[in-house]
Amino acid sequence: MVKNSGHEFMVNTRYENISPSPQDGGIVPQPPLELPPPAGSPMIALAPHAEIQVPEMDVRRAVESRRTLRKYAEQPLTLAEASYLLWVSQGVKHVSPRPSTARTVPSAGARHAFETYVLANRIEGVAPGLYRYMAIEHGLVNLNAKADIAHEVAHDCLDQSHIEKSAATFIWVAVVERMFWRYVERGYRYLHLDAGHVCQNLALGAEQIGCGICPIAAFNDEMLNTTLGLDGENLFVVYLASVGKKG
Repeated sequence: MVKNSGHEFMVNTRYENISPSPQDGGIVPQPPLELPPPAGSPMIALAPHAEIQVPEMDVRRAVESRRTLRKYAEQPLTLAEASYLLWVSQGVKHVSPRPSTARTVPSAGARHAFETYVLANRIEGVAPGLYRYMAIEHGLVNLNAKADIAHEVAHDCLDQSHIEKSAATFIWVAVVERMFWRYVERGYRYLHLDAGHVCQNLALGAEQIGCGICPIAAFNDEMLNTTLGLDGENLFVVYLASVGKKG
């Protein structure tokens, strides 16, 4: 097989090739469990998951009915529905003294290195724009993005128009130091595995409330990171999914 950068990545992240962990010896402190909210940005409180009424659906039915969906009805998500989708995909069930978070999805070593950005197009009670989910507090903070942020994100994702037409698009941003602190270079593998866990939970939760999603991995990394105000090294996009009501 012709060697390429993908092959080199797999070789360089083998255990025999990784660096000593910053966690070892306790010299480097653990990174914070979540990024701080932007200064002066009020938080939109989301409904506690236990209070959200959703239709009953067993796992088998959700798995069998799940389909990738790129065409959405004009109907908006309710704030309760958006709350539910955020909780099923990244919700915090418990904060331990370690400290670490136990969430609705698995993560290597409970590192949970993702921040969820939400491109809100049609969520009741939420002005269109770009938000970040504060998972521990279970709230949304406005990131004060440009008015045409939806168009820019769609353009950065190789002009996938369903992003602009979605009720919302979830964007999973890696905070590398959270994973690197324990797993160093091999942690980059775990970021991509963890993204799959998160997106699958979103897909199943969406089925439960009459929605569909389209997972998105086709994007111009540099352009999208720039649009979202990320440096592309310490913070960068790994995965997205557009969400909307079924027509």
